[in-house]
Amino acid sequence: MRRFPQIFATRMEAERTLWKLADDAHADVIRDDRLFAFILLATFASLRWSEITALRRCDLDLVNQTVSVQRAFVERSNGEMILGPPKSRAGIRTVTIPALIIFYLDAHMDKYTGREPDALIFTGGKGGPLRRSGFNELTNWRHVVEALGVPNLYFHDLRHAGNTLAADMGVSLRNLMARMGHDNERAAVRYQHRSVKGDRAIADGLNEVVQAEQDQDDEGRTGRPERWCRWPNCTLIARHLPTGKRSRPRFQGSIP
Repeated sequence: MRRFPQIFATRMEAERTLWKLADDAHADVIRDDRLFAFILLATFASLRWSEITALRRCDLDLVNQTVSVQRAFVERSNGEMILGPPKSRAGIRTVTIPALIIFYLDAHMDKYTGREPDALIFTGGKGGPLRRSGFNELTNWRHVVEALGVPNLYFHDLRHAGNTLAADMGVSLRNLMARMGHDNERAAVRYQHRSVKGDRAIADGLNEVVQAEQDQDDEGRTGRPERWCRWPNCTLIARHLPTGKRSRPRFQGSIP
């Protein structure tokens, strides 16, 4: 893998350089683009790892812009993959997806997903269920987050960032928790009656946030969807991480 020792004055400059390197194929920001859509769903649909790995073609409705969560994979310590229900009762849900990521989901399924309705949307290198070890290898996760100045960023933090972004839309707690698939004994009854309109408000609000960030960062670019950052906007995500996850950008050094 090539390395590019560079010093950047700002985080924005570092990100723009990374995006250009990715577009020009001068750097392996993500070793395999089959997981780009995976990262987008974790962030902007607030899905859990176990839920995304179990998604089938029939679970994704690109016309109505929704994803149906019905099951989840659990990886045991011995490496065995167990298919079962989501983490909680509220985990079985339908989540509205921001319009801006539909292009990438469609492109991903066209390229990597089988035509059968029950074909897994995301798979490992050999076609089986995606494991965490396979994800880290295919995305080159550790090197990417270090280069972007968030070395303590873990995959689950993407869901946290997405939840925080959704909360910023000003929707009700009931709708927010239903989108997250969060459940507990005291709140279960409240969360059962979420409105479809409320979930659409979350997705539309996320869409506006991402679009505004994209418009600001893509000055002088074509604006075509396929030229948007191949990595979810890390500045946007970093602002919504738990306090302990934030760190100063590490702009000096090598870009993997």
